[in-house]
Amino acid sequence: MFNRLRRVGVLTAACLALVTGPVAALETARTHPSVQPYPQTSLTQILATQAPELNPRVLHTAVSAMQCAVSSGAEPAERLAVIDFSLPSTEQRLWIFDLETQTLLLQDLVAHGQGSGDNLASAFSNVEGSHQSSIGLFRTQESYFGKHGYSLRMDGLEPGINDLARQRAIVIHPADYVDPSWIERHGRIGRSHGCPAVRPEVASMVVDSLKGGQFMFSWYPDDHWLATSEFINCPASEDRNLMALNR
Repeated sequence: MFNRLRRVGVLTAACLALVTGPVAALETARTHPSVQPYPQTSLTQILATQAPELNPRVLHTAVSAMQCAVSSGAEPAERLAVIDFSLPSTEQRLWIFDLETQTLLLQDLVAHGQGSGDNLASAFSNVEGSHQSSIGLFRTQESYFGKHGYSLRMDGLEPGINDLARQRAIVIHPADYVDPSWIERHGRIGRSHGCPAVRPEVASMVVDSLKGGQFMFSWYPDDHWLATSEFINCPASEDRNLMALNR
């Protein structure tokens, strides 16, 4: 898994390359002693007060997955986005947190893919052409202007779960169908081809706050993913516990 912790494509100057394994992670800790994991418990508690409508289990899992990536050598991020795809599209299920100020920057609507479901998403994929959303931990990358306007590319960090996100062109972009007026007419907002599309009114803010190596975590209570994800079931955490016992 941790060989996937690397940048792909154009990187911003503000982003450092991710290391590629446990040995490299230890080397990063030695050469960059200021790179420290987030204080998971306190951070989760503080963010929970900022987002009372966010399921505590979802938030805890998102912070734990981010913590695992950082503990395994990834550069800490300034912001974290959380999507709870277990909620219907009619609810605001996207949260963006500033990790430095430990504040909530945005809670808003976000679309899922046409292949994932109607108002409720229930199917997720890493397959190109499926038009389904992907779950798991992502690292956001470069912004660009494409056919949907100002958009943001990202790389999935979980093999077999979301690591083909860039190949599938799974990006954050504005979409007119992400609009409350759709709910009145259709009982849901519009759906994408798998992208977490957002309202045009907030798209620039979302892209600007997340570009350049931030974390995004998309949740759904998929039993297989929850049981096998190495970010959720973190080997780095086990290594730290063993090190503490051997001191």
